[in-house]
Amino acid sequence: MQKKVVFLGMGGTIAGLSAQAADHVAYAAGQVPVQQILAGVPGLADALAGQALVCEQVAQLDSKDMDVAHWVLLAQRLQHHLEQADVSALVVTHGTDTLEETAYFLSCVLSAEYLRCKPVVLTCAMRPASAHFPDGPGNLLDAAVVAAMPGCHGLLLVCAGTIHRAAMVQKVHPYRLDAFDSGEAGELGFVEAGRVRCVAEWEALAGPGLLTVEQLAQVQWPRVDIVHSHAGTDGALLRCLIAHANAGTTPLRGLVVVAPGNGSIHRALEPLLQQAQLQGLRVVRVSRCAQGQVVGASAGSVLGVPLPAVKARIALMLELARADLLGVASARP
Repeated sequence: MQKKVVFLGMGGTIAGLSAQAADHVAYAAGQVPVQQILAGVPGLADALAGQALVCEQVAQLDSKDMDVAHWVLLAQRLQHHLEQADVSALVVTHGTDTLEETAYFLSCVLSAEYLRCKPVVLTCAMRPASAHFPDGPGNLLDAAVVAAMPGCHGLLLVCAGTIHRAAMVQKVHPYRLDAFDSGEAGELGFVEAGRVRCVAEWEALAGPGLLTVEQLAQVQWPRVDIVHSHAGTDGALLRCLIAHANAGTTPLRGLVVVAPGNGSIHRALEPLLQQAQLQGLRVVRVSRCAQGQVVGASAGSVLGVPLPAVKARIALMLELARADLLGVASARP
């Protein structure tokens, strides 16, 4: 049985086109089909070491416009392919702007059972496909090398020759080719001249496992917003959010408070957050610091969580969705 490596396209800069090859800013993301992108990667067949290449266009968009529906669809397609005995690995092309959010979501819902024996490798580009020197083909080739490496497993990100744990990574630069960093977790390894050099153990790290891929289609996704605590805040935005929590088609269910230092919340926000909790909103706080996490006691009654804001939002959404799902299930005979 010939093994396959499946490439799933989500759009992004790697599939982007600009009117002028020298323009790396004013371009339209998500224009080139993944099959066409792959056709322009020299050496890709050699990197796959005899395995068949299969590609599928899951979505075609600028990742700034990513939403939960796209995450769910991608997770479902990944799970489908992971379950196939002849699929050895998967590679996902994705935009860089929200890649860390997609990666964290996938880490929370994909089956750790499959990730222990098969890799899912996310990759991207900082320059559009139409650039004089696009970085997408090189990133794709490196991702293929990693995906085809014997013993490779887990959810990974490959960009600019660096291998990251996908759940840990963050975008740290708006235009540099090497735009991602794993912070205190550190890199897993590097791709150098077509070979992988590991500097850490490859663990199939799984998230909290709050929902399975099979449950995603049953979920009504709760709304969770992000607010900031900063010098001089008067709480006007938070006050407005709380006052109109039930307005619109999707009521507000949770808040992530991004605070300085060890999650220190401005005194103008403290009573408002207490009010929010009394109204039934789930509230968590995170540090705005680039490294480290909130440690020690809670600020009043607001729990601190060890995640960046956008990932804390996803974790809270999943937690609330799971509670809703269990509540519905428990009410059934």
